[in-house]
Amino acid sequence: MSHSFQLGQVTVGGGELFLIAGPCVIESEAHARKMADAIQQITSDLGIPYIFKASYDKANRTSVTSFRGPGLKDGTAILGRIARENGLPVLTDVHEPSHCAVVAEHVDVLQIPAFLCRQTDLLLAAANTGRAVNVKKGQFVAPWDMKHAVSKLQSTGNQRHFLTERGASFGYNNLVVDMRSLPILRKMAPVVFDGTHSVQTPSAANGVSGGQPEFIPVLARAAVAAGVDGLFLEVHDNPAEARSDGANALHLSLLKPLLQNLLAIHRAAHSSL
Repeated sequence: MSHSFQLGQVTVGGGELFLIAGPCVIESEAHARKMADAIQQITSDLGIPYIFKASYDKANRTSVTSFRGPGLKDGTAILGRIARENGLPVLTDVHEPSHCAVVAEHVDVLQIPAFLCRQTDLLLAAANTGRAVNVKKGQFVAPWDMKHAVSKLQSTGNQRHFLTERGASFGYNNLVVDMRSLPILRKMAPVVFDGTHSVQTPSAANGVSGGQPEFIPVLARAAVAAGVDGLFLEVHDNPAEARSDGANALHLSLLKPLLQNLLAIHRAAHSSL
């Protein structure tokens, strides 16, 4: 069953809508800090609990020549400084079991990428750090089959985990979101909706992934109305020049009005329960 737990000032699964947001990858320390500061100001103004996210290494890029990030040592140090200096919980991806203990020294949430959600050794290594774990549901996994990933995490005794929906493969180079998955997943753990990767068109743009960001608000509104615990958004101040996933990122200027809309939907949905 769904449960709640604390990440700093953020309650995961407690009924209050929270946000996970930031750039896809650490492009530089200055840019990561700029994004963390800007998003933190917006969420503070609106009273939304906030978790900063960025990846130190994007090991699953489409092309071998694509930018991956600053790497384990430098990237986690940057994330650790942002966590301390901004007073924010921080989330980042892990791709290898050997990285988990190192990453856990600097961040609050270890995220299992969708492509790796069945990797037993990675799930166990992440959970064994004692940090919270976010598992992105694979594009190829039925929602009810995520119980197996949850069971692997729970086998370590770690109960601090949540699940993220990010769309299912729909033919080639396309994703579709089945909103029925959200209440199904929420029976297992708190649920987050990834509004940006859900509009991705994987590997569809000549060696990189494309996207349809105009549909981010549509899907995010539907997910909040359906009762998710949190929202995941990759946000960038210049998506056209982003070094990873810019095609499906939300422009920073659009974040505040979208969140205002989502908060109104969240209040309406909960007032009718």
